[in-house]
Amino acid sequence: MADAIRVMLVDDHQVVRRGLRTFLEVQDDIEVVGEAADGTEGVALAEDLRPDVILMDVKMPGTDGVEALRRLADLGNPARVLIVTSFTERRTVVPALRAGAAGYVHKDIDPDALAGAIRSVHAGHVLLQSEVADALLAQDESGGAGGRAGSLTDREREVLALIARGRSNREIARALVLSEKTVKTHVSNILMKLDLADRTQAALWAVRHGISD
Repeated sequence: MADAIRVMLVDDHQVVRRGLRTFLEVQDDIEVVGEAADGTEGVALAEDLRPDVILMDVKMPGTDGVEALRRLADLGNPARVLIVTSFTERRTVVPALRAGAAGYVHKDIDPDALAGAIRSVHAGHVLLQSEVADALLAQDESGGAGGRAGSLTDREREVLALIARGRSNREIARALVLSEKTVKTHVSNILMKLDLADRTQAALWAVRHGISD
């Protein structure tokens, strides 16, 4: 399994970890390398094991998932974190995404879809289940950002798609053969046209409206 995606589990419920491990261990391209019962233990273990992807609950006693995400970011840990939780309210989702989560799914996700989600975030994409995106961006499609999709230029849509895949301005510039300054201008225009606050909201909007495909 030299090329397998190395996955670590962080959840305070042992039965959840056991269920995840049982399913993931039958995937040919996924290897479970460790488990932790809270955020503090998870951060320490992630530093030791350097997994590719961490499946993490957001609500845990002591150090929760959001704080663990912040600590991983402070440490420069490169693991992609996929939140797997029962809480999909905006007040829970937004802090996790702002802290650096690469994806957010509900615990009742179909097992095969979960495996697909792990592969997706490992590949650099931003991934949200539809109900999570709806909780964040629910609004009348005839107005708000959804109604302004047509105001984006073809180039801005290309940039937005790459933002949704987790690409940095430098990576976008290389992919589209542009200067970083030009990419920054495109990003600013996208946020202004869609009335969005930051890249995270832009990525979520793109996922919801199919621009990240």
